[in-house]
Amino acid sequence: MLSPGQGEVTCGRFTQAAAGVEKSTNAQLSQALNGVSDKAKEAKEFLVQLKNILQQIQENGLDYEACLVAQCDALVDALTRQKAKLLTKMVWDQINHCTLKLRQSTGLMEYCLEVIKENDPSGFLQISDALIKRVQVSQEQWVKGALEPKVSAEFDLTLDSEPLLQAIHQLDFIQMKCRVPPGPLLQLEKCCTRNNSVTLAWRMPPFTHSPVDGYILELDDGDGGQFREVYVGKETLCTIDGLHFNSTYNARVKAFNSSGVGPYSKTVVLQTSDVAWFTFDPNSGHRDIILSNDNQTATCSSYDDRVVLGTAAFSKGVHYWELHVDRYDNHPDPAFGVARASVVKDMMLGKDDKAWAMYVDNNRSWFMHCNSHTNRTEGGVCKGATVGVLLDLNKHTLTFFINGQQQGPTAFSHVDGVFMPALSLNRNVQVQCTRLGQSPSGCSPRCLGHLDKVGYKEADCSPCPGRELTYQPTWGVPWRQSSLA
Repeated sequence: MLSPGQGEVTCGRFTQAAAGVEKSTNAQLSQALNGVSDKAKEAKEFLVQLKNILQQIQENGLDYEACLVAQCDALVDALTRQKAKLLTKMVWDQINHCTLKLRQSTGLMEYCLEVIKENDPSGFLQISDALIKRVQVSQEQWVKGALEPKVSAEFDLTLDSEPLLQAIHQLDFIQMKCRVPPGPLLQLEKCCTRNNSVTLAWRMPPFTHSPVDGYILELDDGDGGQFREVYVGKETLCTIDGLHFNSTYNARVKAFNSSGVGPYSKTVVLQTSDVAWFTFDPNSGHRDIILSNDNQTATCSSYDDRVVLGTAAFSKGVHYWELHVDRYDNHPDPAFGVARASVVKDMMLGKDDKAWAMYVDNNRSWFMHCNSHTNRTEGGVCKGATVGVLLDLNKHTLTFFINGQQQGPTAFSHVDGVFMPALSLNRNVQVQCTRLGQSPSGCSPRCLGHLDKVGYKEADCSPCPGRELTYQPTWGVPWRQSSLA
């Protein structure tokens, strides 16, 4: 048995041990509670994050749904357009082919009738053999079966839709991991204007990690109007032709990749020349055209007529230029006028619908467009003669002059769009562009160039308000080292 003293000592020790254990246990519990509290706080923050993500998913889901619907609608529209194209393609192809043949035959007949009316027997005999051959060749082109429909009104065709159906069944989503690219940096030292053309250059900022699939270059209308896309591609140097003279243009560019379109660059301001000048363009002329005298003189290596264009494109204002006939042998028919950039280059100017011209021999002239000959006028050209062309885009007219005198009435009215000076000739003619400026009619068109301007301003990422485009710019083309135009 324990004595009373020993019992008190033992009980005191037990109480102290219990108190120590309780203290240690309380510390462990407090530490565990703190850990649980931290986890609860993290869980609460994570729930808030999940709710935010859910809200973003809902918002983005609506946008994505609208995008997906638009893509499906675009596929349906494409199918509708293709259906209409397939149903009418064969008939329209034959209609267009027959219309072209008929137009060419009609033009040839009109020309032959004019020749038959000729009172000069010797002149008639000089061209009669060649003219008979042309008529015979034209007749032979109407081969057997040319005037028989190639298709009937009954459908005997089968649409091969299996590949398209397989492609539709294979439609699926792809994971887009990359970010949209940042805004490009315009390189002012490489941006410039020449005549009514502007050249722009840009690059991506350093340390850009997002891939770039291409660029979209936008230009306004030169009068504070809305921006329009003028180039889409991978190049970083681009020239846009066919703008207004004496106009201030704003340009901006943005990059895109599979994730979307990035922000705009800053906006660069470019001032086109207030007046025009040009030479013959070695890049657009037929390969038989021979240029010399700094591209101011043109002739040809072929007996057939070939076309060459000027380096300027006009879309508004009044413009006059003169061409001097340096050589004229064997009574050829050079043609002078204006044309679109897509004019056919291997036949006389004015035979297609892309050119408006006056062709002239040593005695008389005719106006020609779409191979239609009109307004025969006495008076021709010879060595030393001067032919003037007056393009008035304020009145939308085209007028011709020979040696300072107007040749016939106003040649063409309702002339609208973008035009380039044009000329067709063969090896028997040599022509030089000698003068731009004051026309014989007394008007004061723009001529000869001066120093152009380039500026810079902060970007405006929304379209500018203003009127619709009134000019028709050609699409920007990647930089060609040989020319700004």
